[in-house]
Amino acid sequence: MRRFPRGGAGPRAGTTVEAESTRLTLGARLMQVKHQLSIDSCAVRTDLTLQQLRVVVAVEEAGSFTSAAQRLLVAQSSLSRTVAEVERRLGTPLFERTTRRLEPTPAGREVVAAARRAVEAVDAEMRHVEGYLAGRTGRVRIATLPSLAAILLPGVVSAFRAQHPQVEVTIEDALSDEVLERVRGGVADLAVTVVSQAPDPLADLDVTPVARDRFCCVVPPGHRFARRDRLAWRELAGEPFIAFDRTTSIRQHVDACLAAADVAPRQVVAARNIAAVAGLVAADLGVSVVPGLVLPLMGFAGVHRVVLDEPAAHRTTAVVHAAARPLSPVAAAFVAALTDPARARPALPDQAGWLDP
Repeated sequence: MRRFPRGGAGPRAGTTVEAESTRLTLGARLMQVKHQLSIDSCAVRTDLTLQQLRVVVAVEEAGSFTSAAQRLLVAQSSLSRTVAEVERRLGTPLFERTTRRLEPTPAGREVVAAARRAVEAVDAEMRHVEGYLAGRTGRVRIATLPSLAAILLPGVVSAFRAQHPQVEVTIEDALSDEVLERVRGGVADLAVTVVSQAPDPLADLDVTPVARDRFCCVVPPGHRFARRDRLAWRELAGEPFIAFDRTTSIRQHVDACLAAADVAPRQVVAARNIAAVAGLVAADLGVSVVPGLVLPLMGFAGVHRVVLDEPAAHRTTAVVHAAARPLSPVAAAFVAALTDPARARPALPDQAGWLDP
């Protein structure tokens, strides 16, 4: 008799796959099982079912048809017929009776070993599927802005992982337009990003506001504004200004606020990176305007922040996902961690706060 190749072990604890990949993996495993337990020759062809494999393993472990039937909760006569059918398909006896118990024949030992590996592999895959559907295992892919990845999300992810230790969380930071495209293209399950108050081409997306932060002016330590607590937007008129690059969401919001206040500061230089803007401000090249969630990222430069008023200006952060694409159980659980006011959400920096949906 040909030896059966060993099957792969089940996945380790914490292994994660998405719904589609889970289906494919399980399908591949079942094909492997079929390959392991198919013997082709001119006289014999087998195609054993999973239940038949379980019966063969149970009989070998119990040592009798009676005990195996009790373990599987089936009639002994039905179990005996199952073993007889397997032996007929294989063309060889699997068990022989000794004075005390049933013992596998040499062929039976090979078949039982292969059957046990196959049953354990399928059971492991099905346990993973059950965990995935229950939201205990899987992967959440989040696209977000760099500042939100650094300030808003870490506490949320930490609390989520404490409740879902077998879920893998992947965070990909990018510019605002790229973030939304990753959600639309299915590269990310959801996005945590800034949205505007004006109607936006987001009709294909489900948008739930989760937080809000206020715009502040950042100035070098020796600047005349550094001693102020509040500043009106109009006071920025003609002020040397460090702007963010036009591709950033901060620039888009700040430009809208300046236009609404009919203010035109004197732009000195533009930079894309938050640290670069902070460094330029600290070097006394000008002032800048940033939202509250960005302020902690500028602390290294020693710049001062002054709350902008008259009018107060805020930006909204939302969790976004494709409306036509159902969320996986673990992704839905992460959205709940961000949006459910009944859950403890980590404290946010000064000038920022959570919203209740």
